[in-house]
Amino acid sequence: MGETKRKVRSDRKKDVKPTVDIELYECVSRISHITKTPIKDVGEIFCKHGLYSKKVIDNLSQYFRRNIQFNNTLYMGNRELLSERVTRKPSENRTRITIRFRQEVYDHISDLAYALDRTVSTTVAMLLDAAVRNTDILNQYVGEYVDEVLDDNRKKELRHVLKYINKNNPYEDEVTLYHLINNIMDKAVDKTINARIAIDSWLDQVIDREED
Repeated sequence: MGETKRKVRSDRKKDVKPTVDIELYECVSRISHITKTPIKDVGEIFCKHGLYSKKVIDNLSQYFRRNIQFNNTLYMGNRELLSERVTRKPSENRTRITIRFRQEVYDHISDLAYALDRTVSTTVAMLLDAAVRNTDILNQYVGEYVDEVLDDNRKKELRHVLKYINKNNPYEDEVTLYHLINNIMDKAVDKTINARIAIDSWLDQVIDREED
């Protein structure tokens, strides 16, 4: 009898293991902790959002060495730019992260890598960094998590507090939903509790102070 070939799943994912700065890894790890989502999934979600965000691709286009049409926009490459193939010295401030992509997304990342004249791995590192730095993507992701775990009253209270903080904020930088929840998690006495419990406890304290 001949060997039976194992059927390849159509939704099979491809592993990419980019090397990223420690600061980026810690940021992704923090988002993972807040939303109780594996790091590999957080990385995949942010890369996908970034891949289809005009703002993110516009930002990365400054590094394009080849012309490419991406998301219905034609970007012109600049051959004068130095290629990433120039050897980069190893750094202790970098670490490897594993992200898995469906074939369709992987193919689009490969197109982006072609425009950048970089490896897929390096392209994923750049894409992840650009996506995490995009406050629209960050707040959308954290906002969707908050919508999922908090009831309507708690969501309303949290948005009210955030609006109040920004209205009375003496600093130029806007306090985003992610920054607020990150701060709440930092101040939680029990570092192992989930975000919902931490937010509930924090809101109770804020409301109690307002009623005093």
